Amino acid sequence: MPDFHNACALPVSLILLGIPGFENVQCWISIPFCCMYIVAFFGNCFILFIIQSETSLHEPMYFFVSMLSVTDLVLSSSTLPKMLSIFWFDCREIHFEACLTQMFFIHSFTAMESGFFLAMAFDRYVAICKPLRHSSILSNNTVLVMGVSVVFRAVVLFTPHPFIVKSLFFCQTNIIPHTYCEFMAIIKISCGDASVSKDYSLTVASMIGAFDLMCTVASYTLILRTALSLPTREAGAKALSTCTSHICVILVFYSTAVFTFLTHRFGHNIVPQIHITIANIYLLVPPMLNPIIYGIRTKKIRQRIMAIVLFTVE
Repeated sequence: MPDFHNACALPVSLILLGIPGFENVQCWISIPFCCMYIVAFFGNCFILFIIQSETSLHEPMYFFVSMLSVTDLVLSSSTLPKMLSIFWFDCREIHFEACLTQMFFIHSFTAMESGFFLAMAFDRYVAICKPLRHSSILSNNTVLVMGVSVVFRAVVLFTPHPFIVKSLFFCQTNIIPHTYCEFMAIIKISCGDASVSKDYSLTVASMIGAFDLMCTVASYTLILRTALSLPTREAGAKALSTCTSHICVILVFYSTAVFTFLTHRFGHNIVPQIHITIANIYLLVPPMLNPIIYGIRTKKIRQRIMAIVLFTVE
């Protein structure tokens, strides 16, 4: 059992309990989690390989898909290996610095994912509403600037989190009732009043989520208006069909994100098992579904996959 430096200081290590109350079935729970991670890891690697190797996919939309795939790889790999070690080997201890690193990666890359969804929505808006100016508006330099801006925003806004945790005191316990190092879960085991720190984190998360979601909804509202104004129904349906894959992954991401946020803000009576399970789904399901949805619903990626499959069979 790890010790504390002193009665009210930073712990040397922390203990992740997993899903409290589900200890006897965590081995079974790990099976779908492991399957989701395998699909997410190899699916996103495959998407990256296809986009990198096929020059016809070197377009803004697919550059953003690549950024999203990298984000999904980091996000899932930051949580699943440790989570599975808890479920399979009862390896619950995590070094304090490693916990802070995991926490930073989880929160910052979640913010990046939200930002890349917004960038992809803007790409669809320009492609459908201003098709003749698409290449001039979304040049390679513009795509690069947008990608760097998304990363910069996430890093700047979530860099304070590890330092906030380091400023707290832990004089009661070092046991975190969670499967990974979530900021709110760490705050709850600290001593003293951490309301300011909690409010900062929730405010940052809500501002990023609300801004990205509102801009994404605005983009698709304009897209819908443009599609409905096209001269034929077939043209409007074709325009909207290019957005279906993006809408699907956005719905999955934001539905679980909103539930997690509301749970932290208002859901004090929600049992921990439900909250932690939804929090895991929030981090695992979008990275798993993104390559599947984009692989099936995006025509150019689907055609490239079929070409690779046929070549392999032959």
